[in-house]
Amino acid sequence: MPVRGIRGAITVDTDTADEIVTATRELLLAIVTANGLRLTDVASALFTTTPDLSATYPARAARELGWIDVPLLGATEMGVPDGLARCIRVLVHINTRKSAARIKHIYLRGARALRPDL
Repeated sequence: MPVRGIRGAITVDTDTADEIVTATRELLLAIVTANGLRLTDVASALFTTTPDLSATYPARAARELGWIDVPLLGATEMGVPDGLARCIRVLVHINTRKSAARIKHIYLRGARALRPDL
């Protein structure tokens, strides 16, 4: 079965553990809903945060959603001048027979500016 990637991003107002987990949960649930995913479809997920976010790991939200057996990895996004601040990004790898054109990438809150074409 092919593996496809689903991209997503969301911004937060402040660098607090609660806000990071709440926003990441919102993003993951939107990705799951928009793409009709089952937990068994998820192969892995890579999370990044901009350098101004360090209160907790976004992957914590995935674990709290039951993504216990899913390999998760976190990293810091590049600090690009004039880049979007306080942004959490995710790349979810899924096992699916869907074509790439049928995958729905999700950008919420201020992160919509990253992909206005969607």
